[in-house]
Amino acid sequence: MDPALIVAVLAFVAIGGAGMVLTSNNQPSAGGKRVKAVGATKNVDRRKQATEVAALKRRQSTAEALKELSNNEKQSRKRRFSVKGQIAQAGLTITPVHFWAASAGAGLVLGLVGLVVQGYIGAAMGFFIGFLGLPRWFVGMLVSGRQKKFSNQLADGIDIIVRGVKSGLPLNQCMRIIAAESPEPLRAEFQSLVDAGAMGVPMDQSLGRMYDRMPLPEVNFFAIVLIIQQKTGGNLSESLGNLSTVLRARKLMKEKVKALSSEAKASAMIIGSLPIVVMCMVYFTRPDYIMILFIEPVGNLILLGAATMMAMGIFVMNKMVNFKF
Repeated sequence: MDPALIVAVLAFVAIGGAGMVLTSNNQPSAGGKRVKAVGATKNVDRRKQATEVAALKRRQSTAEALKELSNNEKQSRKRRFSVKGQIAQAGLTITPVHFWAASAGAGLVLGLVGLVVQGYIGAAMGFFIGFLGLPRWFVGMLVSGRQKKFSNQLADGIDIIVRGVKSGLPLNQCMRIIAAESPEPLRAEFQSLVDAGAMGVPMDQSLGRMYDRMPLPEVNFFAIVLIIQQKTGGNLSESLGNLSTVLRARKLMKEKVKALSSEAKASAMIIGSLPIVVMCMVYFTRPDYIMILFIEPVGNLILLGAATMMAMGIFVMNKMVNFKF
């Protein structure tokens, strides 16, 4: 046989074998495909499991934060309803000692007036009203007005934080801007937050003190968002933006409820003031006819019963026309 032909045949066989080897390496077998599929499935399962674990940890952190806020809410109720808490909510700088001293002075003044007008019964009623009723009523009016102003301003303050966070500013710097540029009482409350943070007080404690001074649902929502974001992470600007939208919707609903209940409130004020107006008219037209109620002991009892029933009626009408939502 020709040696050249043998060499050609051997070369053809070698080239064919090399091609089969390369082809078999580029195209994995069914077993290799199965192994790769199982490995990919395990990787997907691991990623899914890691995602579920992270979500579970976040839910647990959120539940713990909400539980802690609930416990702080229960503990702060007593502080809010105390004299010291009422003074802090009103934004006054006096101490409880000054408050009780002013209450005693008002009680003595009204007691002397009652003693001159009605005797010992009038003195007792005047002292009771001056010592317990009038100062509490005055502080309550200050608290109500301050809370109303703060509630109207909080949504604007949250919008400042949202815009600042989106532009890259830290949360503390946004709060400093609110404390420097906002009107009262929003300025004072956020200044307290900034000062507490500068002193090293944790954010949750600072927000708890803010809620003690301003016990409003809006402040509670704000504290919940910040504490949960601090402990679990998330998009702060989006969370606060949603909160701002909710607060503005609540304000709009309050205004709608106020408009719808204005007729009932006017009727309640007219009905509540009618007996007093009639008594004044009778006193100016025929004073001898009505003075029996103030001179005779039976008349005093009738006046006391009438005042009690009037107070109960006004209280019931106030509850009927004030809607909580």
